[in-house]
Amino acid sequence: MITGEIKSKIDQIWNAFWSGGISNPLEVMEQMTYLLFIRRLDEIQITKEKKANKLSQIKKQNIAIEHPIFTPEQDHLRWSKFITLGDAATLYNTVANEVFPFIKNLGAEDETTYSHHMKDARFTIPTPALLTKVVDLVADVPMDDKDTKGDIYEYMLGKIASAGQNGQFRTPRHIIKMIVELMQPKPTDTICDPACGTAGFLVAASEYLNDHYSTEIFANPEAAKRFSEETFFGYDFDSTMLRIGSMNMMLHGVENPRIENRDSLSETHSHIAEKYSLILANPPFAGSLDNESCAKNIQAVVKTKKTELLFLALFLRLLKTGGRAAVIVPDGVLFGSSKAHKDLRQKIVEEQKLEAIISMPSGVFKPYAGVSTAIMIFTKTMSGGTDKVWFYDMQADGYSLDDKRNELDSSKHDNNNIPDIIARFKNLEAESTRKATEQSFMVDKADIAANGYDLSINRYKEVVYEQVEYEAPSKILADLEALEQDILKGMATLKELLK
Repeated sequence: MITGEIKSKIDQIWNAFWSGGISNPLEVMEQMTYLLFIRRLDEIQITKEKKANKLSQIKKQNIAIEHPIFTPEQDHLRWSKFITLGDAATLYNTVANEVFPFIKNLGAEDETTYSHHMKDARFTIPTPALLTKVVDLVADVPMDDKDTKGDIYEYMLGKIASAGQNGQFRTPRHIIKMIVELMQPKPTDTICDPACGTAGFLVAASEYLNDHYSTEIFANPEAAKRFSEETFFGYDFDSTMLRIGSMNMMLHGVENPRIENRDSLSETHSHIAEKYSLILANPPFAGSLDNESCAKNIQAVVKTKKTELLFLALFLRLLKTGGRAAVIVPDGVLFGSSKAHKDLRQKIVEEQKLEAIISMPSGVFKPYAGVSTAIMIFTKTMSGGTDKVWFYDMQADGYSLDDKRNELDSSKHDNNNIPDIIARFKNLEAESTRKATEQSFMVDKADIAANGYDLSINRYKEVVYEQVEYEAPSKILADLEALEQDILKGMATLKELLK
């Protein structure tokens, strides 16, 4: 989690944009992302230079930089070079007319996803004075730690969400990381987020694969190409988010993910089916769609206008047989009483393999939303397979559940259930002996069917009430009378002293 000092610096940058005439929070985010991206490209080049210098010293010969981002002729476009220019007008001219066109055209010769989405990008910082101020502030933000970078990005996304209607783009990073850790993606997976926003799930999946399978991923050019071009798929219909998502992936070493401008629920894309082996998503909640625009084969699975149900039906269509999904759903999906709700839950329980429901506290998405949610994990089988479903009642995620979301001591289970969730999910066999009075337990499919396919944890959780014995009313009244006598005696003593 970022410190108050870093938050203060990000707030200063944000305020500088607002006072400089850019008031649209999405535009602020986009322009800030460009500058952070430019800075990060220079950091990557510096790392490449250090590696080449080290190899040159070891081999005692001049080793060229591997895949340099900047050629010697483009050296003046680097962050570390242009921030020392001093003159505001020269700085503005360099960034607006040279650096920004440079980042727009990155990968253009290879027709990468990034270059495709950057075609419509615009540099909109209006004055040299504002650019100089913002560059100075961005230069002052520490970006050395990988997690800090992600936290800064999330904090900025949070500011978008708090400013208005764009809150659907933000899922807390630690929740994303937990979901990825639960699903343990492999290099052979094709991973999709059909409502990807800034590509948070895809970034976390790429980090997991890098941490666990880097040798396998980069074993040969074919494997590296597969990782970069055929592993990650993300769809959204907001062009700004697609640009930010593409930059986010590129900064995390995935140069050409399949991030496309697409309304996943539309009839236009209804032909895409059984394509992905892993879906990670937090689709939009509480929306409704026009029946005419929604794909007919999704409507065939569930007849509804509710986006949260339509996306679940979409996931079933997009997954290969044997493919897995871990998705965040609002609690209403688990216990909604409409025919559409019940039919969809029945299809997942009876026709697929429902593995887990992890109930999350409502504070997880604060201060941007107070909605109660759960993580649903299932495998597409088209032949059933649900035997027992694992339920976990998450009560803490490492942060306070109020609007402040302060970081707590994560070493204590009462403050952070995430390590316990991951450990227990990886050893579900041991969960079969746990009782419904505990924080996690298994429920037989027959019990779920008997309860109308209700998947709310409260339907199955047993609460143990402790019997409390109170003193007899006559004894309590006698104690009160004795107490009153003591008070009267004390008042009488005080009156004597005041005479």
